[in-house]
Amino acid sequence: MSIPLPSAASPVSLSRRHWLACASAAAAVLANPSSRSARAQDLVTLPDGKLLIVRTPRPLNAEPALHRLAERWITPLESFFIRSHGNVPQLDAAAYRLSIEGLVERPQTLSLDELAGRFPQVDQTATLTCAGNRRDEFAFPRISGVPWNAGAIGNARWTGIPLRNLLEGCGLKPEARHIWFEGADQITDHGTTFPFGGSIPIERALAGNDHTGLPLLATHMNDLPLTPSHGAPLRMVVPGFIGARSVKWLTRLVVSDRPSPNHYHADAYKLLTDDSPDALAAAHPIHEYVLNSVIAPPEEGLRPRDGHVSVRGFALAGGTAGTSLRRVEVSADDGQTWTTARLVSPTRDYCWVLWQATLPITPQTRSVCVRAADSTGQIQPREMVRNLKGYQYNAWHRVALTNS
Repeated sequence: MSIPLPSAASPVSLSRRHWLACASAAAAVLANPSSRSARAQDLVTLPDGKLLIVRTPRPLNAEPALHRLAERWITPLESFFIRSHGNVPQLDAAAYRLSIEGLVERPQTLSLDELAGRFPQVDQTATLTCAGNRRDEFAFPRISGVPWNAGAIGNARWTGIPLRNLLEGCGLKPEARHIWFEGADQITDHGTTFPFGGSIPIERALAGNDHTGLPLLATHMNDLPLTPSHGAPLRMVVPGFIGARSVKWLTRLVVSDRPSPNHYHADAYKLLTDDSPDALAAAHPIHEYVLNSVIAPPEEGLRPRDGHVSVRGFALAGGTAGTSLRRVEVSADDGQTWTTARLVSPTRDYCWVLWQATLPITPQTRSVCVRAADSTGQIQPREMVRNLKGYQYNAWHRVALTNS
């Protein structure tokens, strides 16, 4: 049976029974601090009505339990991960201004009303994923950074102004090559305070169409205004790129002939196996996310029944334009044989796909693993080479069977 797919236009809501359960769980956890397990923490209500596992409290970084992510193709607000590098800024929408600077014919500073009045808004469905998703699966020693499991990912319906429309309205100069984004959040590191930022090449900024792939200056998520933890009142959404390029609380946009010098573009989000200055300077910033797939076990665990086990999860093709998912396969014998999973959700560019499968097991079966392949010929590797910052982990995802 396919997973039900609610309308993206349906408002996110939690039943009274669910809220009571959350309140009871939260009270129990607060009454007994020693019982603060990940499962209990999953039921603690967070900002914006979220139900997430807190990975770091300050700055707030949190992800849902995996079973929540396999329930709907459109990830509801309460199950959408939070990624913060600094404190969440509380911006006044009425006083908000976006500055467009650099290699443009007509630099401008625009309010939200001016943006809405001058540029039409469009809808795009796209998956966002953190480059550090699945970081905790790298072999020991532990890699520094947010200790993500596999839930720093979600698929949402975004509404906003196409970036290319804004750029065309300001007039690009011929030497324009990159678009810098700067947020209102402030990060302090080694005594220096600076905003979060990044950039994308001009080709990506102008790509996409009215149906898919458009970088957006987003104001809404799942047909509701953005919440503070997701970048209100305005954020970037760059389909196909790691979440770090979808800068939240956007206040400044700079058109330049070179990539952004911001720390989170020039230094932080790079694949490194050597921490020397030369290696850092030579490494390219990460842009597209990689092919990946994940098993999302039920809350009670992966339990066999009658010599079979049923599994479900999500898969995401690599973020390069035009790339699509070809297949998802699961194995109960460590990759000796594979069963092709059924895709049970829409398949769209820059969006994850939900899948399901039932496969036979034996008394020797200890776990189930999954891998995916996409249209570029890429197949998820059995193992992954360690990198210093724990980015882009996409080896086979494994889940142990739960004993009866």
